[in-house]
Amino acid sequence: MSKAVTTYHQRVAQEKRALIVTAATALFLELGYDRTSLARIAERSGVSRATLFKQFPSKAALFDAIVTEAWSTADEEEPPPAGNFVDGLGILGRRYAELLGRARMTDLFRIVIAELPRFPELAHAQFSQGKMPYFESVRGYLLAEHEAGTARIEDVDLAATQFLGMISNYVFWPTLLVPGWEVSAERVAQVVDEAVRTIAARYAATGPGASGPARRSRPSPRS
Repeated sequence: MSKAVTTYHQRVAQEKRALIVTAATALFLELGYDRTSLARIAERSGVSRATLFKQFPSKAALFDAIVTEAWSTADEEEPPPAGNFVDGLGILGRRYAELLGRARMTDLFRIVIAELPRFPELAHAQFSQGKMPYFESVRGYLLAEHEAGTARIEDVDLAATQFLGMISNYVFWPTLLVPGWEVSAERVAQVVDEAVRTIAARYAATGPGASGPARRSRPSPRS
């Protein structure tokens, strides 16, 4: 099989996968997770049942894919290198605000919140496959800055939660609770900048070394 044919089939598979994920998200919101069948998702997305089952053998696997894709960054960027604390925080803050600004992210949280009493595994998937990996990337960056001596952070779990919380508490959570809540791009940039300045003021090192090891306790992110 030629490379061109292989690339074509891969593109078609990706397009069908995107249709399935979009249809599933919409149906989970409309009907609830329990009442949405894979057959109905196949019908809504315009693909055959065989195609859907090939991509997603179960509804749980499909929801896991929705979580993973909702939390993925555009090019799966790595955390910025340590060395410039303010610039690094700015990059992470803008990425987080962009993630939270996606329509699919709001939809995902609404599904989890609505179905939590009957399907707690959905919240587990959201936490373990979505939020936790992103939190760990921020945590790892803060730890790297601490070890490089550019920041003094005794509790990287707390610092990561503080940073992400300052952003999400303004640009994201009100969208779930306040009808018509909208935040302009300029306001988002200001919120991120203020979060960066606050964290830098608290943790940026003023000397060449850091005071003591950073604590590595298991995080409990609430942002």
